[in-house]
Amino acid sequence: MYICSMNKLLKFLLKIFGWKIDEFVPEGVDKCVVVMGPHTSNWDFIIGRITFANYGVNAKFLIKKELFFFPLGIILKKMGGIPVDRKVNNNLTDFASQLFKECDTMFLVFTPEGTRKYNDRWKKGFYYIAKKAEVPIYLAYIDYEKKIGGFDRLYTPSGDVENDIKEIKTILSKYKGKFPAQGINAPL
Repeated sequence: MYICSMNKLLKFLLKIFGWKIDEFVPEGVDKCVVVMGPHTSNWDFIIGRITFANYGVNAKFLIKKELFFFPLGIILKKMGGIPVDRKVNNNLTDFASQLFKECDTMFLVFTPEGTRKYNDRWKKGFYYIAKKAEVPIYLAYIDYEKKIGGFDRLYTPSGDVENDIKEIKTILSKYKGKFPAQGINAPL
């Protein structure tokens, strides 16, 4: 009851600000890697988190452990944050794959740009994690121009990492970030 009421409140807040949530819902999937783009603002996290809550999915995010100080750490964990020590040579593929084994449901969300600035060299960890954990990849988006966010589609990797990344970029490039000049299609 509480979660349903909270989701309605969050959806109402988005509506007040003129935002909509895409009607497409990934059905029949309990575990997946989610590639989110474009990522150009800290607001992406908040809008994305509200959107995932509306879908009722167990969205998780790998976040640098330095942000898990009191009281922010408590809030981040409640919102699905998983602390990661980036200074230690961790095998994040193994770590994330183990998380999938331990959870009945989990949508592990990545912004492969790795920054809110334009970056043509995406991090590929999401790809290898999906492969090792044997989970599908869903593409999700946030479009500030049309004020809508949600899931675009299920993406089936071909095995050719470089071409698959290019294809994912092409799919997500139709959406505009809060700062389009920093987005997927920003000029070099």
